[in-house]
Amino acid sequence: MTCLRLAAPIAMILAFGFAASPAPADEGPGKPAAPTAEAPKAEAPTQTDQAFGQEVTLPERTIIYLQGHSTWDNALDTLVDAFKSLNEYLAKQGITPNGPPMTIYTQTDDTGFSFRAAVPIAEAPKDAPKGDIAVGQAPSGKAFKFVHHGAYDAMDSTYESIINYLDDKGLEAKDAFVEEYANGPLKPDDDTLLINVYVPVK
Repeated sequence: MTCLRLAAPIAMILAFGFAASPAPADEGPGKPAAPTAEAPKAEAPTQTDQAFGQEVTLPERTIIYLQGHSTWDNALDTLVDAFKSLNEYLAKQGITPNGPPMTIYTQTDDTGFSFRAAVPIAEAPKDAPKGDIAVGQAPSGKAFKFVHHGAYDAMDSTYESIINYLDDKGLEAKDAFVEEYANGPLKPDDDTLLINVYVPVK
């Protein structure tokens, strides 16, 4: 299963810059249960070109997210369920997303990972969410952007290329990285997915 193959590449990316520990509750996002294609786009990261390994500056963005943990065996189902719960909460509260949904990986090891299923929002709601859903900030600042176009089950090769790129350039990752679903819901059988992977660096 692809999720099992992804475990090593993702863990290696995170190992480039930090010890495997969850990010503080006020720092970042996660991944939605099925990102919606209709969501308006947030302010785009500044960029210079479209090359693989493009240096960008991620803007500061407020996010609402559901924090969770999953084994690699159940990764895709867990993320889809997380986004479903998050989207249901947003609809119930009348909160409109302000950009594409994203998964923020905050910790990984050989057995599983911690994540934040998140969507950008224009401003924090007056009534703060409770439980596993919270408001925070997405990773911002200097990062490198890598684009995956195709089925999710081919992400392992994309991550292997990312690791090789970071290694070749001598780049050290920070404490999280982001998958942004640019063109709609995350589906295992969709070979038209456009996923931007952002790796913040020191």
